[in-house]
Amino acid sequence: MRVLDFTDHRRELDRNRYVYAVVSRRARGLSIGVNLNPDRVCNFDCPYCQVDRSQPGGPGAEIEVPGLVAELDSLLSLIDAGTLWDVSPFDTAAPELRRVADIAFSGDGEPTTPPAFPAAAEAVRQARDRHRLRVPLRLITNATMFDRPRVREALAFFDELWCKLDAGTAPYFARVDGTRFPFERLLANLTAVARERPIVLQSMFPSFDGEGPEPAEIEAYLGRLQQITFAGGLIAGVQVYTVARRPADPRIAALGPEVLEAIAEGVRRLGLPAEVFGS
Repeated sequence: MRVLDFTDHRRELDRNRYVYAVVSRRARGLSIGVNLNPDRVCNFDCPYCQVDRSQPGGPGAEIEVPGLVAELDSLLSLIDAGTLWDVSPFDTAAPELRRVADIAFSGDGEPTTPPAFPAAAEAVRQARDRHRLRVPLRLITNATMFDRPRVREALAFFDELWCKLDAGTAPYFARVDGTRFPFERLLANLTAVARERPIVLQSMFPSFDGEGPEPAEIEAYLGRLQQITFAGGLIAGVQVYTVARRPADPRIAALGPEVLEAIAEGVRRLGLPAEVFGS
């Protein structure tokens, strides 16, 4: 039997293709997830990701927005009826976590990459409002697509943007996020959007073969936060966290709480709020 807790973030719920639910340590409750990448295609290949991209995902066909909304309506109707926590697997969640914390676009890849992202974002917001569910609509993103007009315009449908920034230097960025995406372009994307509205930065710090990031890398990372704020960007908070579930790459492990707290203290010295989420 599946138990809903922090250690299990499988994107599985009944026969759904797009909508799932997980207990999120960072959202502090039940997160209703929207997965626009059931084919497991992502423009990053982070070694700490729990998604094993060596295994095939589901069909990569065009996103069926009406089907997505139907799945979401079905789940939200349980909340409307007050029966959510009586139904499996929700009845396995710990009592203190039995609260719906958000609806989050996340899933098995970067949610902003599918062409249907804007239509899906609008439809999900409408469904949330139709059910009168008073929780934020969040986008959990690597921000690589923020310079695309269709994506930039769709950001308006979201209440909160949780944006990835895992590095301070280009070489470490390429290593920790498994990408050849230009690091300076990512920083420009983050800065441009943060100048328009506050963003939350989510920063994953794992260990590679037992070694965490070098002190110089952490200093460079803190310098990037300053770079964004000095350019007029608004950072509402920084989430300093590490792996909580088994990653696809066996070289990766959790970083110790004392290291995470030291990074968070560096963030706070910049005048920014920081939270730590250990393993």
